[in-house]
Order: sequence, then structure tokens, then C-alpha cells
Amino acid sequence: MKKLHRLTRRGDFQRLLSGRRLYAGNALVAFAAPGRGERTRVGVAASRLIRGSVAKNRARRRVREAARLILLAPDSNTPVRGIPFDVVLIARPGALTLSFERLGAELGELASRLKPEA
Repeated sequence: MKKLHRLTRRGDFQRLLSGRRLYAGNALVAFAAPGRGERTRVGVAASRLIRGSVAKNRARRRVREAARLILLAPDSNTPVRGIPFDVVLIARPGALTLSFERLGAELGELASRLKPEA
């Protein structure tokens, strides 16, 4: 995922994590809010329930790649809506065992829930 599509600052993560949870599934938990920039940005973290650095890194890589394909692809729903979002995805232990297709389906559900707050 290119740097311009990533959340990197601690303040951005804290701003989103203090908001409401948008989605909770078997493989991930997602927090989102309308972004302050021009494009959708995604930050990925791993749950404390995932033990070991190898497992945490693998879970983050899988979720990051699925987010790149589902949320940031040119044909995804998020750019069409016209509102850039900042999204934090927290990988759960299920991110290691679920198939990549199911992980993508969970991110598809998240993309369908992204909408501007009234």
C-alpha cells in the first residue's frame, strides 16, 4: 500500500479509535471517520490477542493487502462516494485462519457501511 494511502501518525489512530466502532467481524474490527485529506487512508494494527511478532506481522500483512484490493482499488465503493475516509483496521486472531476471500468479504461489508455522518 502506498504511503499516501496509509495512516501513520499516532494522533490519527487515536482520533479514530476514540470514535465509534463501525464494524466488528471474525477477522477484524474497524473504526472509520470522514478524512481530513483528499483520499481514503487506511491504518492497520494487530490485536493483543495475537501472540508473537511473526503472527502479528502476518495478520497485518493479510489485512493490509485485502484493504488495498477492496477499499483502495479504483473500482471500489469508497472513491465513488466522493468522501475520503480514514479507516483503522485491527486484525483479530481470525485474520490468520480465515481464507483470503472471506477476509475480503468482511472488508466488503465494511465498505458498504462507510457513509457520511449526518
